[in-house]
Amino acid sequence: MEPIRSLSQLVNVLRSRCIRRRVAVVCPNDPHTEYVIIRSLREEIASYLLVTDENHRTIADRLHAASPDFVRVYTAPTPDEAAALAVELVRTGEADILMKGLINTDNLLRAVLKKGKGLLPEGGILSHVSLAQIPLYHKLLFFSDAAVIPRPSLEQFRAMIKSDTQICHRLGHEQPRIALIHCSEKTNEKFPHTLSYAQLKEEALQGRLGKIFIDGPMDAKTACDRHSGEIKGLSSPVVGNADILIFPNIESGNTFYKTLSLFGDANMAGMLTGTIAPVVVPSRSDSGNSKFYSLALACLAGNQND
Repeated sequence: MEPIRSLSQLVNVLRSRCIRRRVAVVCPNDPHTEYVIIRSLREEIASYLLVTDENHRTIADRLHAASPDFVRVYTAPTPDEAAALAVELVRTGEADILMKGLINTDNLLRAVLKKGKGLLPEGGILSHVSLAQIPLYHKLLFFSDAAVIPRPSLEQFRAMIKSDTQICHRLGHEQPRIALIHCSEKTNEKFPHTLSYAQLKEEALQGRLGKIFIDGPMDAKTACDRHSGEIKGLSSPVVGNADILIFPNIESGNTFYKTLSLFGDANMAGMLTGTIAPVVVPSRSDSGNSKFYSLALACLAGNQND
């Protein structure tokens, strides 16, 4: 298939393939979450298992009354118990995706990461992938990690690349182009992540990272602007045409995310990876559009058993 080039096209692909995921939402007690649920029901890309605490059923009951065939309501005594129940619904196969509503992210992640009862396989690595539609870039752009891993180790870099590549494949990119981001093009032991980059490139040459193009270190402008690469005398399949940016730490990834959304007029989506099923954990400051597209991305990403 031709690569998906916009977030609206992503939603259209879900509809054309009749993909309708079952989404367990923890504490759907706020207007933004209600908006996402109503919009995705209208677009026919999801059905819902709404798990709320006993004191905040109003929105859940209203959504069930409006769409009884596609919305079920579960209650638990507290938000923490609602999170545990929603995770269990995913673990047992009753839901395909977990989504955060009005619950603290730390509380939700405790349920997601609970040993033996959560969604992260033993030995698995949790990370976060963002997807941006930027007006001045010619295609959708993935990047990691803006939310989970403070300073990735070599093993964590590998996991991020694997997860992001799998999702990129779902959007139609047969051989994703991955840029390893740094402030310059030089490998330097003062910046240990650049030594990891060198190792990752060697592993890619050996075919150990799958069917990808990978290059770096390089800055984000070189990765996304061919003219900048030409000025620097750099040429590779990645320069000026990156599909995925891998950032060296959470500060740079998070700053990139917030800068794109605030100053770049970008539409954003994001989800956790490494879990047995997609987990959508939107920020409180994310727009309703961003939260909807995050859910759509999770619906297309599917799970490990797809």
